[in-house]
Amino acid sequence: MPVQAKRFGFGMPWESLYGYSQAIQVGDTVYVAGQVSHDRDGNFVGAGDFELQVKTTLANLDLVLEHFGAERSQIVESTVLVRNLRENFDTTAHLHAEYFGEHRPTSTVMGVSDLALPDQLVEIGALVRLDVKP
Repeated sequence: MPVQAKRFGFGMPWESLYGYSQAIQVGDTVYVAGQVSHDRDGNFVGAGDFELQVKTTLANLDLVLEHFGAERSQIVESTVLVRNLRENFDTTAHLHAEYFGEHRPTSTVMGVSDLALPDQLVEIGALVRLDVKP
């Protein structure tokens, strides 16, 4: 029996330009695309401010979770892409740990030479299991 996929998007222009969903639910799993630092109108937030970009990106991840009725404790994996990783690792680690609290998902942190937007310093994706009890 085929499984119905449920998609979510913020309605931002780049979703249709690039041809992707912010998240897609298949069964009890939600695959969350790399989130970036933008406001509800699609304006980039935090040029030159790494900490603000991380916090805004995580807030956007929260909006995706909310759409699917999920909580942070249901994230089983995060993927964090960081420009200038050596310079930004301590801040990345601190904010990641603060975001998850006592919950400890698996995580991959990668230093990258560039990201999609000129001022973008971070992108965070996630894998969520809805059948994990919060």
